Amino acid sequence: QVQLVESGGDLVEAERSLRLSCLASGSIGDYHMSWYRQALGNQRELVASISTTGSTNYAASVKGRFTISRDNAKNSVYLEMNALKVEDTSVYYCYARRAVVAIRPPEYWGQGTQVTVSP
Repeated sequence: QVQLVESGGDLVEAERSLRLSCLASGSIGDYHMSWYRQALGNQRELVASISTTGSTNYAASVKGRFTISRDNAKNSVYLEMNALKVEDTSVYYCYARRAVVAIRPPEYWGQGTQVTVSP
């Protein structure tokens, strides 16, 4: 069982930056890690992911503005968000999925952190 705790959400003006952190209760070395977000009334969507080997993937809407990174030694994943837009306003969730070949690999969600971007 892995518990994920996000932090760093805040109310900021457009074009500002924020850094979200996700701290895991255990080792994340063999987990693919991702950030998702869910705006009010919308479905949860993938923002960025980083594999166990460090390969990254981004949603088109954030590519070039957001950067995901991981520090396995600190059991942490980060999301650096630059040039924030009003439409980035969402609850941001950290997600971990174990990198194993299985029908249903272990997966975990954090409780979310609110990011609000004002005009």
